[in-house]
Amino acid sequence: MAEIESIISDQRSFFASGRTRSISFRQQQLRILRSAIAQNEKRILSALHADLKKSEYEGYLTEVGIIYDEIRHIAKHIPKWTRPRRVKTPIYHFPAKSMIYPEPYGVVLVISPWNYPFQLAVSPLIGAISAGNCAVIKPSEYSPHTSELLCEIIATHFRSDYITAVTGDAETSRALLKQKLDYVFFTGSPEIGRRVMESAAGHLTPVTLELGGKSPCVVAEDADLDSAAKRIVSGKFINAGQTCIAPDYLLAHHSIREALIKRMDEVITEFYGRNPQESPDYPRIINKRHFDRLAGLLEGADIAVGGQTDRDGLYFAPTIVNAEFRNHPLMEEEIFGPILPVVSYDSADRAIEAIGLLPKPLALYLFTRNKNLQNRILNEISFGGGCINDTLIHIATPYLPFGGIGQSGMGRYHGKASFDTFCHEKSILKNLSPFENPFRLPPYRNMLKWLKKVLR
Repeated sequence: MAEIESIISDQRSFFASGRTRSISFRQQQLRILRSAIAQNEKRILSALHADLKKSEYEGYLTEVGIIYDEIRHIAKHIPKWTRPRRVKTPIYHFPAKSMIYPEPYGVVLVISPWNYPFQLAVSPLIGAISAGNCAVIKPSEYSPHTSELLCEIIATHFRSDYITAVTGDAETSRALLKQKLDYVFFTGSPEIGRRVMESAAGHLTPVTLELGGKSPCVVAEDADLDSAAKRIVSGKFINAGQTCIAPDYLLAHHSIREALIKRMDEVITEFYGRNPQESPDYPRIINKRHFDRLAGLLEGADIAVGGQTDRDGLYFAPTIVNAEFRNHPLMEEEIFGPILPVVSYDSADRAIEAIGLLPKPLALYLFTRNKNLQNRILNEISFGGGCINDTLIHIATPYLPFGGIGQSGMGRYHGKASFDTFCHEKSILKNLSPFENPFRLPPYRNMLKWLKKVLR
């Protein structure tokens, strides 16, 4: 597309001008972004409701408030993070000194998903701005109200050769990925993530992939069941389960399984009423395609709680299913919706073994007071990140890097990690001596024995 080529070309020219490298410029742009969000806050929350039926509170909690906090934290620390830092120099290079210089990549592309259409577009943008880049944002076509508003906000408050948001379908994303970009940041499914990585490989463009997977939640026999039920229900059914780090399946110790399901059933009623379809706090499925996929996963399932649906209204009740670890579609793919399979386990060994049969998850949650079990889970299972005795909240802090591992993604962001993601660290050794090091220059004669003493 000629328009996309023009956008990238214009941004390359603006980046080459050097304006984005100024610390004051970066901080000013973040202030402009924050002001633009504040001016359009009500419209953003309305757009989120139009796309996903998110309540005003949930929209602010998960999409807007977290962005305000991220901007505040990053803008404050840019002067420190951009400063060249000195590192140790080996004695054999004396009197040289070693420095690391963070520098922006250049023109970066952010492809964001539909489930948190504002937060997951703007959060990487904050990192790109803080590191001194130009950026193109491609929001999802599945959340049209939020995506179109985001494009309007960006166009109103930023020059297009600095930051641009582009609407369109998958063809637009492919056209963008054909361009010579300096960095690509993608949030979405592993399937699409592979295609993004393949496209980026054509130009040897580095990527961050924030993907997903089957994130387990383990509840041990000593867990506080009331607290666990509330935090699991909250983490699973916020945004109607359409959260990449939501508990995807529950491993409950056999001795507390029934009691936990009963308490979760009660908590669902406490949170959303006897009919969650009437609750203003319970969102909807994004579209009929995803609704039908979820409905298909319930076929033949042993439903313990919920299961009610309304396709025309895109309503899918909070649902809990009795399941076995294998031999059911619910345990073969990421659910990404309000269905929670509950599987029994009888020992820590079996739970750890079961989790290990699936690809490395984006998140893991463990409810127990047993420090030995906590250490075993943390040391023996590889996953992106998670919580002990809670769910989801590890994403809501600028001090913890967020990202996946293996099939759940690569790279990380939030806080300093966002700045680091969109920077290249340039390593420089400054030789402070006018004299030559005899170990480096021929003829070497009998220098080998001395070299071995120094480099042994």
